[in-house]
Amino acid sequence: MTYPQINPVLIHIGPLQLRWYGLMYIIGFIVAYFVIVHVCRRKELPMARTDVEDLVTYCILGLVVGARVGYCLIYNPAYYLSHPLKFFAVWEGGMSFHGGLIGLVLTGIFFSRSRGKPFLMLADLGAIGATPGLFFGRIGNFINAELFGRVTDAPWGMVFPGGGPLPRHPSQLYEALSEGLLLFIILYVVSLKVNTRGIVFGVFLACYGLLRFLLEFFREPDPQLGFVLLSFTMGQILCMLMVAAGLGLIAWRLKSH
Repeated sequence: MTYPQINPVLIHIGPLQLRWYGLMYIIGFIVAYFVIVHVCRRKELPMARTDVEDLVTYCILGLVVGARVGYCLIYNPAYYLSHPLKFFAVWEGGMSFHGGLIGLVLTGIFFSRSRGKPFLMLADLGAIGATPGLFFGRIGNFINAELFGRVTDAPWGMVFPGGGPLPRHPSQLYEALSEGLLLFIILYVVSLKVNTRGIVFGVFLACYGLLRFLLEFFREPDPQLGFVLLSFTMGQILCMLMVAAGLGLIAWRLKSH
């Protein structure tokens, strides 16, 4: 299959540009807001609309800063430490999920303490709300023709710009459907059936970690890192830690109830 050539810039307004990549993040946060409002209403959680609005606003800052700093320091520290101004070039792509997760957790802790809201309740809401962002974020990666997959002879393989002449897995779409859509369905169902706070967040950590670990076998490793340990990528190593943390959180919350 031929990769559909998509101009990464959606709109030019003088010197300003609106890129598809940034638009995907905006859509993700908007959808996350409505998902969180819906869950709060359905489960009668102590979160007014203004609380949700403030939480999402805080999370935007925490996610962007955490994801960008995480990518720069985890995946290419030598380059970014020698070109510090490139830390701010988010329009060029380069956002780490695991860095963004740390940023969101720190944001949730701050919001919890400043507003008197239970952290695990916020973590559960954030887990469900994060999945639309994951979906649209991976679509943004696909439009940017970045984070493409490994070489394949599958009939749906695509020749990506910058990926050489051979067809590759459109792994961004695999991740959008699994980490975004499938994980949202799983978390939403769990949230309806379980009232113990922290379980949804634990399921998110474990399921995302497992799904991402498996999908990394289809994704081209970052060229500056390659395989970090044996045949595992940096993403897979971090996902192993996520699975362990998620299972540990689930076990702890079930035991405490």
